[in-house]
Amino acid sequence: MRSPLNGRRAGRVAVVLALPLALSLSAMPVLADPAPQTSEVAPDRQSSTEQNGVALLRVIVPDQESVERLNDMGVDLAEYKKPVDEGLEVHAVLSPEEAQGLRDLGIDVRDAIFDQTDVAENRVARQEALAQAAEAAADVDTLTPLRAEWFTSLDNEHFLSVEVKSSAIDAQTVLTATWDSGKDTAPDSGGTTTMSRFTDAGQYMYHRFNSPLALTAVPTKVTITSNRGGSVTVPVTKWLGEKRKAPSKHYVADFVDRYMDPTELTGRITALAAEFPKITQIVDLPNKTNGYRRAAQAQFGTATASTFYVSSKAYGHEGGNDISVALVKPDTASAALSVSVSGKDVVVNLGTDASAAINSTAKAVVDALNGNAAASALLTAATYRGNAGAGLVAAAAATKLTDNLKAPATVSRDPFQMKALRIGKKRDGSKVGVFLYCQEHAREWVTPLVCLETAERLVRNYAKDAETKKLVDNLDIFVMPTANPDGGHYSLYDYNSQRRNMTNHCDVTNGDPARRNSWGVDLNRNFSVGSVFDGYNGASTTCTSDTFAGPAELSEPEARNQVWLTNQFPNIKFAMNTHSYGGYFMWPPGAYKTAGRELLPRVDYGTENYFWKASDHILSAVQTWRGTGIWPGRTGPVTDVLYSAAGNSADEHWYNRGIIGWDFEVGADVYNPETKRFQAVGFQPPFAEGHEEAMEFAAGQIGILEIARSFSDDKKQPKSELNVTGQTGTSATFTFKTDEPANVYYTLDGSRPTLNSTKLVAAGMRESAQQITIDKTTEVRWFAVDIAGNVENNYKPDGNGKNYRTEKVKVGDAR
Repeated sequence: MRSPLNGRRAGRVAVVLALPLALSLSAMPVLADPAPQTSEVAPDRQSSTEQNGVALLRVIVPDQESVERLNDMGVDLAEYKKPVDEGLEVHAVLSPEEAQGLRDLGIDVRDAIFDQTDVAENRVARQEALAQAAEAAADVDTLTPLRAEWFTSLDNEHFLSVEVKSSAIDAQTVLTATWDSGKDTAPDSGGTTTMSRFTDAGQYMYHRFNSPLALTAVPTKVTITSNRGGSVTVPVTKWLGEKRKAPSKHYVADFVDRYMDPTELTGRITALAAEFPKITQIVDLPNKTNGYRRAAQAQFGTATASTFYVSSKAYGHEGGNDISVALVKPDTASAALSVSVSGKDVVVNLGTDASAAINSTAKAVVDALNGNAAASALLTAATYRGNAGAGLVAAAAATKLTDNLKAPATVSRDPFQMKALRIGKKRDGSKVGVFLYCQEHAREWVTPLVCLETAERLVRNYAKDAETKKLVDNLDIFVMPTANPDGGHYSLYDYNSQRRNMTNHCDVTNGDPARRNSWGVDLNRNFSVGSVFDGYNGASTTCTSDTFAGPAELSEPEARNQVWLTNQFPNIKFAMNTHSYGGYFMWPPGAYKTAGRELLPRVDYGTENYFWKASDHILSAVQTWRGTGIWPGRTGPVTDVLYSAAGNSADEHWYNRGIIGWDFEVGADVYNPETKRFQAVGFQPPFAEGHEEAMEFAAGQIGILEIARSFSDDKKQPKSELNVTGQTGTSATFTFKTDEPANVYYTLDGSRPTLNSTKLVAAGMRESAQQITIDKTTEVRWFAVDIAGNVENNYKPDGNGKNYRTEKVKVGDAR
C-alpha cells in the first residue's frame, strides 16, 4: 500500500529509509530536492478509508538543528515544539512504516497524540452533537432558574450573580440576562449581558456569569432569555443577609503577626494547652511524619549521556552531608577504573585508554560505585533519569553531598510529632465534636494562621465573652493548624510552591537532585474515598506530579492521622478543611469519574439544604471582618463549583463516618473598582493581605462552631407540608416543603412510611425539590427527619405508630 504522503514527503522519506540503519540523527545529511509530485500518491491518501494508520506521534530530538533536519527530510511536522529533559519534543504525522523507518535511524519516536481511532471517535461525537443541536433547535427551550442574588463585598461594592439551566444543552444556545435598577423601574434599566456557558468534564452544567457583575443599583428582578425562545423572570434575593450579634466589648482578636512555620504553629498550640489546662489539652497523633529531611546528593556531568548522580544512604543531617565524591584522572595510560574510600571521602579513579585519555562512561562509574562495598555503604549511584550512560565522564574535584535543606536549626530534621489542640470544658466525648484542620497543602501559608487565630480567640475570650463560653462549654473542638508539617517547612524555607509532603516515592529514574522539588504526595488526594485508584479524576499516579496520590490510599502518615482522629473521637460530627485561594465554600461530593461525569453519591436533599442554610450563617461571619462576600457561584459541592479532587479528605470523613465536612478556600478575589475586574491574591499574598484573610476566615470557623452548637441543641421536630403544583384531568404533580432542612420519606402505595421508603430528592444539580407526578388519585403518606435526627410528630419509623402525615392527592377533580 502506498504511503499517504504528498510527493514532497514521499520523495524525501524514501531517501531517508534507504540510508544505513546505524546512521544517527546527528549525522543526517541535507537531502536533495524531492521528486516531483505524481498523480498516483495524493489520490491514494484521499481515497484510503484507513489512511494507512497515519497518526500524530511524539518525537524527541536533542536540539533545534535536529528539528530542522527532520523538516528538510520532508517529515510532516506539526507546528509544535517544547523543551523536555532529553532535548526537544516535536510532533509528526507519520504512517507506521515511516515511524519505524525513523526509529531504525535512531530517532526517538514515541507514543501517539492521536490516531485514526481518535478521529473516528471525534466524528461520532460531532454527529451526535449535530443531532442534539438539530433536536434542540426544533423546540423552544425551557429555562430553569437556579440562583439569582445580589451581595456586597469589601468597600460596600454591590454585585449580581445569576445561574440558569437551559434544556437545550448545545453550544449554540445563548442566554441573555437583563435586570432592573430597583422597585418600579424599567425591566432593562439595570443592565443586560450575555451569560457564559459552564461545562465540566465535557458536559453542560448551566449558564452563569464568569464573575459577579458590579451594580450601580440593587435590582429586584432579572429576566433571562434564550435565542431558542425560552424566557424566565425571577426575583433577585440578597446573598449573605443574616444579621449577627455584635461581639461583646471584651472580645479580643488578632493574634497572628507573621507567616509561621509548622514548628512555630505547633509550639503555639502547645503553649496554649499549658496556659489553659482547664479547657484544653494536646492530642498527640500516632503517626509521625517522614520528617523535614532528605538524602544528601551530588550530580556530575553536563551532557545527558555522561551525567550521573549519587545519593547518601543516611539522611543529610545524619551524616550524608559529610560525604564527598571526587573523580580523578590518573596520569598513566591504560589505567583501570577503581573506587577507594577513606572515612566518608569517596574517590573514583577513572579508567584511561592507551593514550591516557579517560575511557570511563557514566554507567561504568555508577556500576563501580554501587559495586564497591565501602562506597555502597555510604551512597547509591544512578545514571541521569534512566539514560544508558554511554557518555564519557570528566574529572571533578571532591564535591560534598548536600541535602539542600535551608531551614534554620530550630526546625528539626527528625520525623515530626503532629499535634491537635482539643478545646472544650467537657472533653469526654459527650459533646458534639468539630474538627478544624489547615495546611494540607504546604504552599498555602495563610491557612494555618486561620486555625491558630480561631484557637486563640476561643481560649482567650472564654472567661469574658458569653458567646465564646457557650461554644467551649457545649462543644468538643479539635484544631490542627498544620496537616502537612514537613511540606510546610519545605515551602517556607526551600521551595515556596511546594504543595505536597516530603516523602519521596520516586525510583532512581526520577531521583536526581533537580527533581527534589517534584517529590512528595498530595495529601488531599491520598484518602480512601473516590480515589484515583478507584478510577476517579483529579489525581495522578505519577510520582513527580503535583497531584500525586501516593503509592496507595492512606499511604501517608499525615492522612492516617486524620482518619485516626475522626475514628478515635466518634463524637466529631463536623469538620472544616481550610485551603487557599479563591474564596470558595464547598462540601461533598468532591470527585467524579471523567467518563460520563460519574459522581460520588450526592448528599441527600435535606443535607444539601442544610449545607446551603449553614452557608449563609458561616459566610456572613466571614463578611463581618472586612466585608468580603464569597460568591454564590463559588459556593456548593466541590464538583459543582471547582473540579474533581480524587481522594480528598472531606469525602473521606463524610462517606466513611458521616461527618458533615466543608472546605474553605480562603483568599477571595479582590475587586478593583478602577479596572472593574476581580484580581486573584495567590497562595502567599503580602502579609497585610494574608492577615486580613486569616482574620475573616477565623470568623468563619467560629461561625461553623455556632452551627455545630445549634445542631447539638436542636430538639425541635421539623414540620412539612404537601404542595400540589400542577393538576390536569389525567395527572397531578406535587412536592413537599419543610420548615427547616430535612429529609422527607414517602409512600404512594398505602404502606406505612419508614426510613427505607422513597426519599425526596432534588430536581437536579443546584435545583429545588423534585416534582412527583401521579396518574390516579393517591393517598400520600410521609414524614420528615431533620439533620439532628428529630422526627416529625415524634413518629417512630421503625415502630408501629400511625402518626405519620397523610394527604389524598386527587386526579380528575380540581382541588
